[in-house]
Amino acid sequence: MSERKIKLQIKDMTKKYDNGDGVEHINLDIYEGEIVTFLGPSGCGKTTILRTIGGFLDVTSGDITIDGQSIIGLPPEKRPTAMVFQSYNLWPHMTIYENLAFGLKLRKVPKAEINADIKKILALVSMSGCEKKYPNQMSGGQQQRIAIARSLLLKPSLLLLDEPFSALDAKIRQQMREELKKIQSDLGITVVFVTHDQEEAMSLSHRIVVMNKGKFEQIGTPTEIYDKPATRHVASFIGEMNFIDKDNKTIAVRPEDVTVSIDGSGDFTGTVRTIMVLGHYVVVNVQHGDNVIKCFVDRDISEKLSVGQSVGMHIGKHTVFDK
Repeated sequence: MSERKIKLQIKDMTKKYDNGDGVEHINLDIYEGEIVTFLGPSGCGKTTILRTIGGFLDVTSGDITIDGQSIIGLPPEKRPTAMVFQSYNLWPHMTIYENLAFGLKLRKVPKAEINADIKKILALVSMSGCEKKYPNQMSGGQQQRIAIARSLLLKPSLLLLDEPFSALDAKIRQQMREELKKIQSDLGITVVFVTHDQEEAMSLSHRIVVMNKGKFEQIGTPTEIYDKPATRHVASFIGEMNFIDKDNKTIAVRPEDVTVSIDGSGDFTGTVRTIMVLGHYVVVNVQHGDNVIKCFVDRDISEKLSVGQSVGMHIGKHTVFDK
């Protein structure tokens, strides 16, 4: 098996703002063809890192390389990157064709090549035939497809996406995730994605970098992050998690890994507090001392339960943290 090629390397990078916020001593290798997502709450530093890669912020110290070449000091237009923002940044007075052709004309690409490239890229993002429309004639999802197409036309080594779907409604957001994953797979392009949406990160990424207060909490595949959270912050930020105190330790267990037993056997006992039917599964909340333990159960089990009933709980896959 051939060794994977490092596309982007961040080496001991620090970016500090005047107020002291920022990120310190960041080290990360991103490989060719990966989608890597920076995930974390607002203010954790994820967009700061993305903007230093794109050249929109200067680093305080350290280095950033793409294909082994340092990009420190280069302005955004000189870097082999393209960035897509939450706001689509399409020129409203230009047609879609003119928006797409603008960057290629600046690079003095021949007109025949521009026409061929635009036709190809519009087909890739499922927007064929819209060249004569204006941005205000399109939905938010369609405009974001055009923004992504415009970035891809520049044939960047690295595509940078800063919460590009956060302004879209849930159904369109899901559709755009699927389309982005297909586009990335078809082109084999390396993507760095920033989001605060854990579902987005889990569904899109080859690897996730979970951030908190300017630092990396964990780097891993979605499965690794979900099944083996390295810190309590990661455990609480990704998916739903129960935290159960026992013997000066905290047991972190997901609702789907708690089995409710009607006969009272198990690792813990408690009293059914609420039962909520959510389609094909049921959420049962069980009071255990000061803890409320959320359990996902099948409907046939839930039909044998009632509020106030004493039950047992078997704990399956879990993580233990010091209190």
